[in-house]
Amino acid sequence: MRSSKTIILFLIFINVVAFVTSKSTIEPCSNNDSCNALLGYTLYTDLKVSEVASLFQIDPIALLTANSIDISYPDIENHILPSQYFLKIPITCSCVDGIRKSVSTHYKTRPSDTLASIADSIYSGLVSADQIKEANSIQDPSVLDVGQSLVVPLPCTCFNGTDNSLPAIYLSYVVLEIDTLVGIASRYSTTITDLMNVNAMGNPAIKAGDILAVPLPACASKFPRYAFDYGLIVPNGSYAITASHCVQCSCGPGNLDLYCMPASLAVSCSSMQCKNSNLMLGNVTWARSSAGCNVTSCSYGGYVNGSIVTTLSTSLQPRCPGPQEFPPLLAPPTTVNKGSIFSPAPAPAPLSAGSGTTVPKTTVLPTTGLPGLPPVGGPMGGASAACSLVNPLATSLIAVVLYLFADLMMSMSL
Repeated sequence: MRSSKTIILFLIFINVVAFVTSKSTIEPCSNNDSCNALLGYTLYTDLKVSEVASLFQIDPIALLTANSIDISYPDIENHILPSQYFLKIPITCSCVDGIRKSVSTHYKTRPSDTLASIADSIYSGLVSADQIKEANSIQDPSVLDVGQSLVVPLPCTCFNGTDNSLPAIYLSYVVLEIDTLVGIASRYSTTITDLMNVNAMGNPAIKAGDILAVPLPACASKFPRYAFDYGLIVPNGSYAITASHCVQCSCGPGNLDLYCMPASLAVSCSSMQCKNSNLMLGNVTWARSSAGCNVTSCSYGGYVNGSIVTTLSTSLQPRCPGPQEFPPLLAPPTTVNKGSIFSPAPAPAPLSAGSGTTVPKTTVLPTTGLPGLPPVGGPMGGASAACSLVNPLATSLIAVVLYLFADLMMSMSL
């Protein structure tokens, strides 16, 4: 009887641990390189664009372009984003203590803050209270000094910037109660198998609080290593701002060719004209011939020592390019649509009259489409090791209660 009791109690403890454990995909690393990555973030209250950017110490314009929000609106950085709106936060993913994570975010505590409220509410479950405690060597988490600066370690993955040998950027996504793996795969145009492989999952079961690495198709750059924006990669259907707000790059729709042109914010910028040509960045000319179509383009080659590098190239193509297409831009959001609390920001829709989407504005309009830079064919992303992040206090308390209850039940049965 004693042996049976021990087995029962052990099974109860295992179930309790499984119940309160959230999983986060961790990518081991061994060098000092970094990559661009994304965080899936849900606003805990109404916040200005600049306030959200300040939470993660990122450029407000980079935040807007990553979410295809039109930056040409007046005073856009002070636009108030509605509570529960879902955003993709662009971050730099580094190698720290042998694993991929972002440690560039710092948070200043306020009078009502606790580690739990900072982790679960302000940072939308992207980090745990225990992780913040450990990262800041906090002895007593119940005592936080007002104005104290805390390192907030955030999850991210690189996987060589590829998924199945195609360019990709990885989104760290916090699973919600309503989520299923099928739904997440469908939402981000991937497959269940791919999600399971990337996250080293033995089965498709997920639960609220899990953090999944979600591969997003992207357009990759081929800038030299000494370029300030080396490694720039833009998710399909969105934009990125670079070269001190002088250059705006886009990805898609319909292909994974990176296209860059002067940004609408460009004011004091270095020359964007290709040498030995009257073409400006993003411009393309073409001429039909009996052999096909002779295409000449002025493309972006990176930001080096404060200068915009442009590259003039000529190629013979089977067909002449059509007009450049852009991912539709969204008007700055003021409300959250029904159901969007449990989903990412709306996917770009086809342009239509009164749809609220616009095409990007520029000081120099391209004449025709630009073939763009070819995707970088890197090694296939490997599966990560899934790490359990356990709340030991919650586990212990629940286990003790269940132990006492089971002990009482077993005693009564004797």
